[in-house]
Amino acid sequence: MTGELRAAIVQDDATGRVLMLGWMDEEALALTRSSGTVHFYSRSRQQLWQKGETSGNYLRVVEVVLDCDEDAVLVRARADGPTCHDGSTSCFTPWLWRKILQREEQNEESSYVASSLRRGTPFLARKVGEEAVETVVAALDESDERFVSEAADLWFHLLMLLRSRGVDPADLEDELRRRER
Repeated sequence: MTGELRAAIVQDDATGRVLMLGWMDEEALALTRSSGTVHFYSRSRQQLWQKGETSGNYLRVVEVVLDCDEDAVLVRARADGPTCHDGSTSCFTPWLWRKILQREEQNEESSYVASSLRRGTPFLARKVGEEAVETVVAALDESDERFVSEAADLWFHLLMLLRSRGVDPADLEDELRRRER
């Protein structure tokens, strides 16, 4: 390792979304600037590594900026695929989406998520429709507690429907940002 470590925040150049946080020493910073792909220093392995070297999901550098104290780095980049090791667009993925991704890998018998995803998009689309109707009824005729419960069910099943279609929730955010312009 050469010198002190700097926190390195990687931001998606197109959306502004924070993708991940890593650590850079002088050598990682120099390699990032010269190679056009993001490199970090692994504190646990005590060595340099290139993001994407095992997954193929490289981060292509658009801009590297040091903060005013030069103790932190902002890297604007284009991602070749998911940034997080769990397959998410960002390492700062909402809790419920991360839970769905984790439970998808479990045994069907022990996981409602896994069994529902294996039943496929038609099942989940019908389930979202059912939950949407229950949410509307609760919004019009029931207590706030019941409405929140039904809205949570709708949100959960909509996220599972997104997963069954291979769509990351971040894609919805991108679409809404696009519409704002």
